[in-house]
Amino acid sequence: MKAIVVRKAGGPEVLNYEDVPTPQVKPGWSLVQVKGFGINHSEIFTRQGLSPSVKFPRILGIECVGIVADSTSDKLKVGQKVISIMGEMGRAFDGSYAEYVLLPNEQIYPVQTDLKWSDLAAVPETFYTAFGSLKHLQIKSDDSILIRSGASGVGISALRLLKSKYPTMKIAGSVRSLKKQEVLLKAGYDSVIEDKNGRLQTDKKFNKVLELVGPATLKDTFNHVLPYGIVCNTGELGGQWYMDDFDPIADIHEGALLTSLSSGEVNSQKLNEMLNYIKQYQVEVAPAKIYKLNQVKDAHEYLESGHNLGKVVIVN
Repeated sequence: MKAIVVRKAGGPEVLNYEDVPTPQVKPGWSLVQVKGFGINHSEIFTRQGLSPSVKFPRILGIECVGIVADSTSDKLKVGQKVISIMGEMGRAFDGSYAEYVLLPNEQIYPVQTDLKWSDLAAVPETFYTAFGSLKHLQIKSDDSILIRSGASGVGISALRLLKSKYPTMKIAGSVRSLKKQEVLLKAGYDSVIEDKNGRLQTDKKFNKVLELVGPATLKDTFNHVLPYGIVCNTGELGGQWYMDDFDPIADIHEGALLTSLSSGEVNSQKLNEMLNYIKQYQVEVAPAKIYKLNQVKDAHEYLESGHNLGKVVIVN
């Protein structure tokens, strides 16, 4: 099979398009034919050697959509449409940047959907992450919302999920450069806030904040939360994994609540709940850009350029 193999840490040039043996099933694992997958910032960090648990050579890829090609489980039928997301795919074991991927049975989730492969490929990591985070934020129709890193794939997904159900909801998005302001407003944001050196250039406060930059800006985020508001810390787009000098009593203001989305919070029921939500509220899930497997290097370069607004996907 064809796959993208990373043999050492580096830039996009280390993403090698190669022939490798197709994995064979083993007890507790099944083979999935990969129909598509999204490109994620965490995979860029892994490629750069910034994921401590990853050893090279490695096939990257933390998510995929596809069909069961060979199964060791009675619950997974050959030909069944499935999603795999999170877990240790692409880190502890080879991931989805390939024509086939061998996965633990418990990490393969059957789904029912009529979405075409390119649209479904845009859903797992970004829309599921956004959907799960919004559930933790306990969204109400009259909430004021801030999405920190509003132009990111998860940020745009959260915006689309919210606006499809609550068209009049006021949603602000933060961005490091106001050059994207017009594009973000056209995407559906009601306002755009500059995020300068990790500080929001506004005094405004919000009921709910989806924090996608992560520990690098979390302290500042709490300066923009209304009393008894909720912050869901979901991403680490700021490239910082841990907080320095964090004092919960001093840094979490006025009864605000902090929650997060765990990679363990995945199952078929929740995935199908999300897909039903997308269908019911006619959520736009089309990716920003589509590449082929032999163009993964180009896809990484495009994502790193910061020009994308929404999800970048690969379709086999």
